[in-house]
Amino acid sequence: MSENNSPRIVASYANINQKTSSNQKDLDNKIKQLNDASITPTTLTIDPLSTPWTSEQKDNHFRSGCAPIMALEHAYSLIKQGCHAVIIQANEPLKTGYTREERHQLMAVYNDQTTIADLYNDLAMEFIGNHQLHENTFKTIASALFENYQATYQQHIDNQQAHFSLPSDQWFSHVTPLFRGVDCANPLIDFEGKMLICSKEIVEQLGIESTIEIAGVNCQQIATENEVKDLKTICQYNHLSTAIEQASDQAKINFSQQFLQGNALLEVYTCYPIVPMAFLQSSGIINSITEIPPLLSDYSVTVTGGMNLARAPWNAPSLNALITMTEKLLAGDKEYGLVHGNGGLGYRQGVAILKKSELL
Repeated sequence: MSENNSPRIVASYANINQKTSSNQKDLDNKIKQLNDASITPTTLTIDPLSTPWTSEQKDNHFRSGCAPIMALEHAYSLIKQGCHAVIIQANEPLKTGYTREERHQLMAVYNDQTTIADLYNDLAMEFIGNHQLHENTFKTIASALFENYQATYQQHIDNQQAHFSLPSDQWFSHVTPLFRGVDCANPLIDFEGKMLICSKEIVEQLGIESTIEIAGVNCQQIATENEVKDLKTICQYNHLSTAIEQASDQAKINFSQQFLQGNALLEVYTCYPIVPMAFLQSSGIINSITEIPPLLSDYSVTVTGGMNLARAPWNAPSLNALITMTEKLLAGDKEYGLVHGNGGLGYRQGVAILKKSELL
């Protein structure tokens, strides 16, 4: 069991493409309760694409695909230090807030000559070499991963909870030697998300019976001044292994065991297939990359449907995943949920383990 005084997620919502979530009113009401009690939450902000990648980062602002997990780790620390409440927020109008040219220009964070997809392809080639895989084996596993995401997303469609249609045939063409369009994150989404995190004391004061405990959260990064030149180090994913181990130790669980026993949900970071492959091995869920297809026959590795189908709001996909994971845990019978974050080309790795918690 993790510490029963761990910070709790007490409300959250995600508005997709200007469609207001039914959960927004609940969060707004809880913030009003806090304000009525003279409690002002500290706000942590996930920077949008419009914030230049190389600009100075403001206090309580976070940037990269790992940013929501980093913000959650900071929120955990703040509440442990005596802060009563924290809000994590993101507002990313990627679909309608930029022209196509503006998006492409702002996303060219490494250089204007090489796309992020091409750089991830280079990273995947290093990964293939490390694991002595054949390129066709990698592609087969990538296809199995997408089919797993699609099965999850189809459930959202069937339950009328999906915001996007399934991709057309053109998305199944290769955009790099190793990746098809469906294997890559799709940024065409307008996303607004908020999460309210409180201390146990405040949860009891508000009279909330069921909450989601932040059981463990850890972020790691490699020291690098140029990710592009450090692909050989990144693709070893030792820092990912450390983040998983540290978060699991904090939560006092063996996550891979909980997952394989059917007591935990998972959201791997699915920007490109190499990242979930690395997570599944680093976590101990599998021992060899070639074990992934059989695993996927029995287990879902996302709750959202992944970053192509459910889309990828630049720095905020993991916030969307944390919000979805919170909803799934509250509504279902699983005890734990893990959300993975991946920053840049992978130099940052973050892991959050959530736990369903009822105050007695």
